[in-house]
Amino acid sequence: MRKLLYIFALSVTSLFQMQAQELEKSLLWEISGSGLEKSSYLFGTIHMTCDASLDDNIKMALDNTSLLVLELDMDDPKMQTEMMKGIYMKDGKTIKDLVNEEEYQLLEAFLKEEIGMPITMVGNIKPFFLTAMMYPKLLNCTVQSFENELMKVAHEQEEEVLGLETIEEQLNVFEAIPYEDQVTDLLRSAKDNMAYDKETFQKMLELYDAKDLEGLNTMMMEDKNLSTTKHKDVMLDNRNKNWIEKIEGFSKKQATFFGVGAAHLPGDNGVINLLRKKGYTVKAVL
Repeated sequence: MRKLLYIFALSVTSLFQMQAQELEKSLLWEISGSGLEKSSYLFGTIHMTCDASLDDNIKMALDNTSLLVLELDMDDPKMQTEMMKGIYMKDGKTIKDLVNEEEYQLLEAFLKEEIGMPITMVGNIKPFFLTAMMYPKLLNCTVQSFENELMKVAHEQEEEVLGLETIEEQLNVFEAIPYEDQVTDLLRSAKDNMAYDKETFQKMLELYDAKDLEGLNTMMMEDKNLSTTKHKDVMLDNRNKNWIEKIEGFSKKQATFFGVGAAHLPGDNGVINLLRKKGYTVKAVL
């Protein structure tokens, strides 16, 4: 369950930017200027992949920084316990309250097949979390995580790992989106046995491997099948804006390596553009 929230982040990206400068093809960005004594670095991760190897530029950036900051403090021993408190729907809601009888029967068979548990056991879990449980099946390989690889380096260098938001703050994102909208994606997956999800995720991986943030941004902008797209403000924009002050604070104290889902980087309300609006130089490391 530790990785579930990270998986969601890559499922949506910001809408096509009207004002933001078109970004170069890079996942690693250097943050400098505006009074910073040393550069910090911003890396767009993908939370589920077949190969999470760190290239030489990323290793260089990690060597030149003394703190790793992810979306969440994944070293927090209370993380899993706290997350479990927030995966259930409130007010006694269950899947049965969100769908008609035909849809319920479809989901019952789908969940039994995919996660091996009857819907009566998991029906009170927020639909987003049920969807996330099946995401590893989108890959025909052993799932790797960039966050885990970044933490390995931080631990080897005896550096602290911190987060841009608390577990509670991230869980509130999935409470702010109506359960009826959350279940839409789950139903879509059940109707075609995840065929669309697999095709879409493979395209996303290809764009990510090409370091094409603009391509990822455009792809998800055009994807009308994701119900979460209409909640972009909750999923991405508001969080990005909340992160800027924290990114500034960490960077002013010490050279910091920030690793967040690549979806958070592009767009007018993306982290790169928001930092530039604050006067920082954010330059692609090519």
